Amino acid sequence: MTTPRIEILEYQPRWQEEFRGISSRLREGLGDAASRIDHIGSTSVPGLAAKDVIDVQITVADLEHPRLQPALEGLGLTWRENITGDHLPPGMSLPASELEKRYARASAPQRVAHVHIRVEGRFNQRYALLCRDYLRSHAGTRDAYAEVKRQLARYFPNDVDAYYDIKDPAFDLFMSGAWEWAEFTNWQVGASDA
Repeated sequence: MTTPRIEILEYQPRWQEEFRGISSRLREGLGDAASRIDHIGSTSVPGLAAKDVIDVQITVADLEHPRLQPALEGLGLTWRENITGDHLPPGMSLPASELEKRYARASAPQRVAHVHIRVEGRFNQRYALLCRDYLRSHAGTRDAYAEVKRQLARYFPNDVDAYYDIKDPAFDLFMSGAWEWAEFTNWQVGASDA
């Protein structure tokens, strides 16, 4: 299997519409098994350069809901059994349950999308939304993050491991400011995107 080349595109307004199409199909397939469906990741932040992949977060009450996997596979997504948790930011100590998730992926010929399934109120569910909201509110941080990604793609275009090994801790640096911003502004999770 060949690893696709890492390419960072300038922000594309079509990403919002593409999310709406994906989320509509997910909502129809999942019904009330999903309490929220949100556009997360870089494509959810206007002005942010990103890989051409739509990241979606499905929020659920129970990761073992019997409809989740069959519904997503029925929509043509590939369920990835080996992805069961998120990255723990340095200096944090959390129970494993706060980082637990499920993951599915849509690949060509469909619109490429990464679908993260997380439990309502857990650290990783809130973290994804805080990341998005913070970058939407802080153009300087957004632009610095875009430049980190551009340079990583330039130096490691065919090495996804090196790209993420550097990008994740760099992002953790940005997020330390997000936590302070969240506390200062009394940030709360807003309404669902779908």
